[in-house]
Amino acid sequence: MVKLDIISDPICPWCYIGKTNLDKALLEFPDHPFTIEWHPFQLNPDMPAGGMDRRAYLEGKFGGKEGAVKAYAPVVEHAERAGAVINFDAIQKTPNTIDAHRLIHWAGIEQRQSFVVDLLFKAYFVDGRDIGDHEVLADIADTAEMDAAMVTKLLASDADADDIRARDKHSREMGVNSVPTFIVAQQHAVPGAQPPEMWTGVIKDIMEQIAASE
Repeated sequence: MVKLDIISDPICPWCYIGKTNLDKALLEFPDHPFTIEWHPFQLNPDMPAGGMDRRAYLEGKFGGKEGAVKAYAPVVEHAERAGAVINFDAIQKTPNTIDAHRLIHWAGIEQRQSFVVDLLFKAYFVDGRDIGDHEVLADIADTAEMDAAMVTKLLASDADADDIRARDKHSREMGVNSVPTFIVAQQHAVPGAQPPEMWTGVIKDIMEQIAASE
């Protein structure tokens, strides 16, 4: 198997688009060689714990409504092309994602990471839910057949929060400054929401190399 590490944030639209494109390629190759692990990166590490109004956040980040609309035009275009549903009108709040990242980490222990990442993307981008809210995260855990009561208890503590921040910091120190960033076989970094065709080519190349070495 070949390790595919994915550094992302569940409120990053490019991460959502990138996963949608990757999934299309993986569907073409049910016997693909990838073992996938998700890693934390907070787009807004200084976001207040309770998050903030999304409109205020976007207008502050992009210098007003016009700037926000202009900045998000490519997102809308690429999301439509990928078939990634984004319901911007439903998103009322930009959350702090430290707890969502903790949930992704715990899901990894139970081999449910990619499923939970999917559920977080859907909750945020499709349903407009606040994925910084502990009840929402516990509900997502329950849907993923994790122990929601245990997740609730862990979320109420500081469990693994320092670890998430340290891993985020480590990625930045390694040169990651935008997400998604995909790292193939722990050596080839692939930044951005790449099209399915790129991943199809990578998977074919890897499978050919594996076949040739057998």
